Amino acid sequence: MGQLAVRALRAVLVVVLTGTVGVQALMVWALATDPEDGSLPLTPTRLITILGMVSVQVTGVCVWRLVTMVRRGTVFSHGAFRYVDGTIGAITSTSLLWFAVTAVNAPGQRDDPGVSVIMAGIGLAILGVALIVLVLRTLLDQAVARDVEAARMQAELNEVI
Repeated sequence: MGQLAVRALRAVLVVVLTGTVGVQALMVWALATDPEDGSLPLTPTRLITILGMVSVQVTGVCVWRLVTMVRRGTVFSHGAFRYVDGTIGAITSTSLLWFAVTAVNAPGQRDDPGVSVIMAGIGLAILGVALIVLVLRTLLDQAVARDVEAARMQAELNEVI
């Protein structure tokens, strides 16, 4: 992974993490100061938003750690699995939170249920991303197993020589 790509990704992650903290602060402030007017169920939506930002933050931190491991050349180790698993869990949580937003929003969409269907489709797409990362985790597992096997064979070869 090139230095430019690493710096660009880290810059994006800093912006995203800063933005999510800002959104969380605004949602907490809105919960404390802005009463519901009855038109939308604001409190559940605000709470779901705060939790959704936590999911994004967990994903950002896990990706940051994985990029660090790539730069150090240690990504093909058992230590990488906790960050990949954290990413899978956070993305899955995001999907479930999106389904919760869809459910909270659905009663207001009785005249146009297509919006709820589209929102549910977005939730499925988010869940699909988690499944793609799960497939990538399987590839990482295979790469780590081969790396361990190669190290074992190299050690045997060194003993013979």
